[in-house]
Amino acid sequence: MKNPGVAVASASAPLCLVDPSMCAARTAVAVAVVVMALLAPALAASPEAPPGAASCSGCHASGAKVDTPVPRLAGRNAADVVAQMQAFKTGQKQSTVMDRIAKGFTDAEVEAIAAWYAQQK
Repeated sequence: MKNPGVAVASASAPLCLVDPSMCAARTAVAVAVVVMALLAPALAASPEAPPGAASCSGCHASGAKVDTPVPRLAGRNAADVVAQMQAFKTGQKQSTVMDRIAKGFTDAEVEAIAAWYAQQK
């Protein structure tokens, strides 16, 4: 006995032919999955920069092909960046300006900036 209102797929009649609304729903889900798969890397790699991160780009190049003695921050390990900033802040590491810049950031700000730069590629 057949149940009215229940779509049943068979080898001769695919589900979309039995119930056209299912075909539209499946297509919408498939399109959403493809769009999210394409956008996910871009969204994950570039969230909004935390406060203070923009000031780093004045000296630290964002592009890997830029020849500069100032190290690139994008893609660096966050813990390494935090350790360097702490070394500048405490005077353990000497520099021309980074000691003064580091003292202007709280530990939480440094951690947020380091985490953001670690995500950038």
